[in-house]
Amino acid sequence: MNSDEPQTQESNLEQQPILEGFEENSLEPKPETERSEPLTDLSDQSDVIQPQADASNAVDLPAPDDNQMTPSRDQQETVANLTQTIADLERQEQQLRQKIAQLQASQNQILSDQLTKTQGTIQQMLQEGLSELEQRKQALLISVEQLERRRERIRTEMRTTFAGVSQELAIRVQGFKDYLVGSLQDLVVAAEQLELAEPMAESPQPRMNEPQPPASSPTPKFAEQAFQDQIRQIRDIIDQYRKMPDYYGPPWQLRRTFEPIHAERVSNWFFTQGGRGAIRTIGSRLQNILVASAVMSVMRTLYGDRLRTLVLANTPERLGEWRRGLQDCLGIARSDFGPERGVVLFEEASALVQKADRLMTQKQLPLIIVDETEDQISLSILQFPLWLAFAPDPQQMSNY
Repeated sequence: MNSDEPQTQESNLEQQPILEGFEENSLEPKPETERSEPLTDLSDQSDVIQPQADASNAVDLPAPDDNQMTPSRDQQETVANLTQTIADLERQEQQLRQKIAQLQASQNQILSDQLTKTQGTIQQMLQEGLSELEQRKQALLISVEQLERRRERIRTEMRTTFAGVSQELAIRVQGFKDYLVGSLQDLVVAAEQLELAEPMAESPQPRMNEPQPPASSPTPKFAEQAFQDQIRQIRDIIDQYRKMPDYYGPPWQLRRTFEPIHAERVSNWFFTQGGRGAIRTIGSRLQNILVASAVMSVMRTLYGDRLRTLVLANTPERLGEWRRGLQDCLGIARSDFGPERGVVLFEEASALVQKADRLMTQKQLPLIIVDETEDQISLSILQFPLWLAFAPDPQQMSNY
C-alpha cells in the first residue's frame, strides 16, 4: 500500500494541471469552431484519465459539470446583444431604404411639378407672343390697307387733276425734251459754222397771230364795247385751251389741261371784273397757278413783250412754288424770271408797287398777281390797271 501512495500522489499532481487547464478553457468565450476542439480533447483526456483513475483506485475524480459543457451567461448575453444589434441594423436599413424611396418619389414629384409649371409658363409666353404678333399683324394689315386706299386715291387725283396731269405729262415729255435740247444745240453749233449772205432789208409786216395793241388806249378795258374784237379773241383762246390743249406749244402758251372751272374763273376776271379784281381760290396753290398762267398766256398773246408779271407772296417757299408752277404751265425757263425779265417775284408789297410804277413810266403793262396767303392788300396796288388776287374760300379749308 505504501508503494502505491507515491504513485497515486504523482498521478494526482499530473491531473491537476490538466483540470486547471480545462477550467480555464471552459470559462473563456470562444467561437464555436474553436470551442468544439477543446471539448474533443477533453473527452480524449478524460478517457485517458479514467483508466488511470481506475487503475490507481486511489483518488475519485469528480464528474464533469453540465454547466461547463454549455455556453456561459456572458456568452449568451453577447449572442443576444449581437442578434439584437443585427436586428436593429436590419430595421435601420429597412427604414433607410424607405426614406430613400420616399426621397426619390418626392424628387420625382418636384421635378414633375417644376416641369409642368415650366411648360405652363412657356405655353403662356407663347400664347402672349402669338397674341402680340397677331395684334401687330392686324395693325400692319390695317396700315397697308389704308396706304393702298390712299395710293389709289392719289392715283385717281393724279389722273383727274391738274397736278397729276402735269406730272404725268412731264414724265412723258422729259425724254423727248432732252432729245430736242441736244438736237437744238447741235443745230446752233452747225449754224454758227455756216457763212450766210446778208439778207435784203424788207419792210416789217405785222404778225397775224399777235394783234397790235391799240395806240389810243394803252390801258386795257375788257368790259367796254370798244374791245369787242379782243373779247372775241380772248374767248377763242380760252376755248382752245379747254378743248384742244397743246402740251408741246411755244413758251408763254398754256401747256396744261384747262377744265371748265378754270375757264369760268378766267372769263369772270376778264369780262365781269375788267381785269381788276379778286377771284375765289380753287383750293390749292397749283390750281391758282394754273388760272394765273392762263391769264398771263392770254395777255401775252394780246400785248406781247409789253406784259410784265409781278407776283406777290410773303415767303420764299411760296415764291418758289409760283416759279416752278409757272415754268411747268407756260414752258418758260428760269432765265425768264428776274428784275428785267418777264416775271418778277416779290415778298413785300412796297417793292412791288415801286417796280410797277417804273414799268408804267416805261410804257410797260404790269400784271400784278397776289397769292392767297396775303391777308391784306396794299391800297397802292389798286391804282394799277391789271391785278389779280386770290381770295380764300370761307366754306372750305385750304391745303396751303
